Amino acid sequence: MHYKQAILLDSTFLEAYNNLGNALKDVGKVEEAITCYQSCLALQPNHPQALTNLGNIYMEVNMINVAASFYKATLSVTTGLSAPYNNLATIYKQQGHYAEAIACYNEVLRIDPMAADGLVNRGNTFKELGRVSEAIQDYIRAVTIRPTMAEGHANLASAYKDSGHVEAAIKSYKQALMLRVDFPEATCNLLHTLQCVCDWEDREDKFAEVETIVRQQIKMQLLPSVQPFHAIAYPIDPILALEISGKYAEHSSLVASRFGLHPFSHPVAMPVKSDEGSGRLRVGYLSSDFGNHPLSHLMGSVFGMHNRENIEVFCYGLSQSDGSEWRQRISAEAEHFIDVSSISSDQISRMIADHQIQILINLNGYTKGARNEIFAMQPAPIQVSYMGFPGTTGAKYIDYLVTDEFVSPTCFAHIYSEKLVHLPHCYFVNDYKQKNRDVLDLSCQPKRSDYGLPEDKFLFACFNQLYKMDPDIFIAWCNILKRVPNSALWLLRFPAAGESRLLAYAAAQGVQPEQIIFTDVAAKSEHIRRSALADLFLDTPLCNAHTTGTDILWAGLPMVTLPLEKMATRVAASLCFATGCGEEMVVNSMQEYEERAVLLATNHKKLEDLTSKLRVARLTCPLFDTARWVRNLERAYFKMWNLHCSGNHPQPFKVVEDDTEFPYNQ
Repeated sequence: MHYKQAILLDSTFLEAYNNLGNALKDVGKVEEAITCYQSCLALQPNHPQALTNLGNIYMEVNMINVAASFYKATLSVTTGLSAPYNNLATIYKQQGHYAEAIACYNEVLRIDPMAADGLVNRGNTFKELGRVSEAIQDYIRAVTIRPTMAEGHANLASAYKDSGHVEAAIKSYKQALMLRVDFPEATCNLLHTLQCVCDWEDREDKFAEVETIVRQQIKMQLLPSVQPFHAIAYPIDPILALEISGKYAEHSSLVASRFGLHPFSHPVAMPVKSDEGSGRLRVGYLSSDFGNHPLSHLMGSVFGMHNRENIEVFCYGLSQSDGSEWRQRISAEAEHFIDVSSISSDQISRMIADHQIQILINLNGYTKGARNEIFAMQPAPIQVSYMGFPGTTGAKYIDYLVTDEFVSPTCFAHIYSEKLVHLPHCYFVNDYKQKNRDVLDLSCQPKRSDYGLPEDKFLFACFNQLYKMDPDIFIAWCNILKRVPNSALWLLRFPAAGESRLLAYAAAQGVQPEQIIFTDVAAKSEHIRRSALADLFLDTPLCNAHTTGTDILWAGLPMVTLPLEKMATRVAASLCFATGCGEEMVVNSMQEYEERAVLLATNHKKLEDLTSKLRVARLTCPLFDTARWVRNLERAYFKMWNLHCSGNHPQPFKVVEDDTEFPYNQ
């Protein structure tokens, strides 16, 4: 190489060492490249390019902290290079230090205000922090500076979607795909956005294209462009959904590895009530949804209901307090509540390990705000998935999935990576008996006229988000409406952008315009109360009513539901069976779905009997007995821990309400 000749002629030739290092790095001779950069720095310790290049090498081999030290060294001698700021921002972001990342991107944009990549990167960071309007402004500036930047348009689309501007999102995704036809993320995200507004044109072809993309990505060991949370509501093979989750779990492990933590020391495997035991089982709940969120609406009482003689509860809040009644209540009632929203993932893991948590519960799964890298660091000896994500995590570091025998039957165990723990009755907990008893007071019920609903029609309803709908179920609903005289279907603008499409679709099926009625989404308590104004709830088989299903059953509104194979398709049926009225509400085929809905709508006595039976059952059935459910969960926790103490690997088991076989306290 010419650089070697230059060094032979002049051993103090700085740039020759640096350039030779670059050339060696480009051909994969990393160790020799490091030696060249170090030789350069021996001659000039503050050489900015050599410092940056060393940082880049360590970054590529995942030695993040070493890389960061070189980037910081570069910035200590010059503030005129954007690359070290950009790379340092990437490290900060990976470690959850978002404020520091934004400060670095600000410096990138100080050096070059027209840096479109810097704007997109800062926008991405704003978006992860939930500062969507600031993200949108950065993306708009980026695509204004560089209109051909496909990534900028795609990220703008994603931010528009998050902020409810669905039509603008669709337009931006399409613009991204015009600029770059082979753009898997944009293709997959556009499909999901179209499903959110019930745009079903060429739906089967689009799903086939996306499935091909995802299978190819998995084959190439890439992170799939379909997120696990989207996959649960897609008509795809359950094994493919498992593989998608598995890839995201592997990515969380990669993120965890960047922190360079040593394995944690776990609590001694000793029964808690033994002489050497701790006396109580230490259980940690990790969630970003302690606040005004469906998870807290459902689980609000659970954390304080645990028996303090046997269970010591630690709640770790990944999000800042929203000041809501649910956040205040959980933080007050849980024995320990720690706001860890401003702490990095490695520090949270250390804290969990220091607290000697024996069982750690993942209440997020792959939902917004999750920090699954914490679980990948394995700060607790037993790690469990529950409630937040109705599907498999695909994660080797999650031992158990808490579910029930109907939602996740043993015959479907192969579509889960976790060992299945079957709770009695229904796995899906709720807090309505404690927090929503006003629904039972007939004197404070709303009237149909309050919402512009017809007083004289048989009123079907579906309050699910529109992305859960598909052409098959909507055609079935249209058929039902045509068969039931003087009937209408009540839907929510969830989102509003779907309304016109569904109305047009219904008209094409021969349904009259006045038979499809949309109202706005309501606040939680009002939503539950007004649900009773309908006569019959029609569920979506592809992805059921989960929280919504619990809402309407507590309101005393019967439903018709059709379970399929994946977990998210079977929850509503489990809810129904746990009321004791499941046989009348759960069907086995789409044809039976139609027939059952028509039968209940046209046989007044049959529906009246079912409704009356459901309303009477609310105060006695297992579905709404939160204290009983908590006791059964504690039985599961003790079984998990005692299996661990016996030296057994995690294994599936079914909890029974038997104090001898499944004690809740030892």
